[in-house]
Amino acid sequence: MDLRRTKTVEQSIRDTEEPGHRLRRALSALDLTVFGVGVIVGTGIFVLTGQVAREKAGPAVALSFIFAAVVCGLAALCYAEFASTVPVAGSAYTFSYATLGEFPAWIIGWDLILEMALGAAVVAVGWSGYFASLLDDVGITVPDSIAAPPGDGGTVNVPAIGLVVAVTALLVLGIKVSSRVNAIVVTIKIAVVLLVIVAGLFFVKGANYHPFIPPSKPTPSEGGLGAPLMQVLFGITPASFGWLGIFAAIAIVFFAYIGFDIVATAAEEARRPQRDIPIGLIGSLVITAVLYAAVSTVVAGMQNYKDLSTEAPLADAFKAVGHPAFATIIDVGAVAGLITVVLILLLGQSRIFFAMGRDGLMPPWLSAVHPRFGTPYRSTILMGTIVAVLAGFIPLAKLAELVNIGTLFAFLVVSVAVVILRRTRPDLPRSFRTPWVPLIPALSVLGCLFVMINLPVETWLRFAAWLVIGVVVYAAYGYRRSRVGAVRNP
Repeated sequence: MDLRRTKTVEQSIRDTEEPGHRLRRALSALDLTVFGVGVIVGTGIFVLTGQVAREKAGPAVALSFIFAAVVCGLAALCYAEFASTVPVAGSAYTFSYATLGEFPAWIIGWDLILEMALGAAVVAVGWSGYFASLLDDVGITVPDSIAAPPGDGGTVNVPAIGLVVAVTALLVLGIKVSSRVNAIVVTIKIAVVLLVIVAGLFFVKGANYHPFIPPSKPTPSEGGLGAPLMQVLFGITPASFGWLGIFAAIAIVFFAYIGFDIVATAAEEARRPQRDIPIGLIGSLVITAVLYAAVSTVVAGMQNYKDLSTEAPLADAFKAVGHPAFATIIDVGAVAGLITVVLILLLGQSRIFFAMGRDGLMPPWLSAVHPRFGTPYRSTILMGTIVAVLAGFIPLAKLAELVNIGTLFAFLVVSVAVVILRRTRPDLPRSFRTPWVPLIPALSVLGCLFVMINLPVETWLRFAAWLVIGVVVYAAYGYRRSRVGAVRNP
């Protein structure tokens, strides 16, 4: 049983030209950058700022956002080399297939299903809450029975299902149409973010920045399966504030940047992937890091960090200084912002299904491309259906952290794979090269591990259970149906 059979880079690229499986190349560097910004700027900027400042970092919260961006940036450099060298749909799954082998690639693909499908469902539920709140502000009340799933006080989450259905239809209609809608919505939410920065500057008080780094203090340790893995392994008690608090906050704000890697899943639809993908990956990360740092600095200056809201810090900060009208505008930005996050997560997941179907590890019909729209419509519709069911009927609060560990695992594998491909295929033309290999990939791996061990033990156990299910599915279906396996064992 050959679990490490690889699919060559050349074969992966040839597959992109197969009739019936050819995606339309329509995305520019700007389109890809806007996709990256669209998926990153979401709940992180509208919620995490207050939570992290109040509980972990104080006014120095901007430092945590910057350090987290550096960790993501290390992974982005590795993604950029791979995506420009192997411009094929599938992102980390495709990269792993070319370097680590079929079984590791399957595990990564299975992991990405967890990251993107569950992530899209969680964000759709979050959007539903913002949407209901916004309607309530204008006098329209959405009954809990149709705005929450069973177990959360309702029967079905109709707004969340409606959002997923609308976004799925948009993705089927074409990548360029999706890109244009995404650009419009991203413009709205970036305008709201800039409004917070500019308007908020008029209400900043220097006294709110003192002390910039509050004195460190220990926090109550968690027990049982809810304890961070770091505490279980090393006996390290979590701390708030001080430099330890700033570094502990990285593990939280890191998740505000999750999603930039989805740019790599669209490599097969980029006009000039060798140039455009690195620009999209790194450009979106730089833009959002600057926005996050600026917003968190302004908000921490508007209110004392001890008084910041942990649910709606931006809106509540303006209410606290006597300008509630800005709060409504911010709510509109949050509603708009989460639409693009769901759109791009579904885009990424449908491309993973498409790539795995084309390789035979998933049913081949998933790799069919619509003759008119040039999109993988079957995988998109299947993914939309799964996410709609999850968002509409399943309580997801306890499963949200699985999105984080799945993403970090993919980052880690790609960082390792860059080094392996440099050794095994030094002859490949690389239009973008990760600098200082193997140092940058090694730092990326260490950064990902640091964030991962800050996650609860129960999250690790759920992740392990999902991977075990993936192994069973691979053994029962993927290994026997693999196109690479068929070629080697006709």
